[in-house]
Amino acid sequence: MHALLDVVNVKARAGYILELEFENGEHRMFDMSPYMDKKPFNRLKASSAFYGARVDYGTVVWPGNIDIAPETLYDCSIPLTD
Repeated sequence: MHALLDVVNVKARAGYILELEFENGEHRMFDMSPYMDKKPFNRLKASSAFYGARVDYGTVVWPGNIDIAPETLYDCSIPLTD
C-alpha cells in the first residue's frame, strides 16, 4: 500500500479526461468517462460543468459539492510520459 498523495493541479480535457499532477511530481491521466453515467458525476455530463474541475484539499472537486477520492484518481490513472 502506498502513501496517500494529494492532487496539486488538474486540467479537464475533452472526452472526460483529467490531467493530474500529484504532490510527488507525477503527472497522470484519469479517464472519467466510465463514471459519467453514475451519480453524482452524471450532473457534470449535461453541461460544461466538467471543465470547472479544480483542486481543493488535495483532491478534484466540481461545483455542486461533487468530488472524487484522490486515491481513486491515483490508483486508476496512468502515468503521462513526455
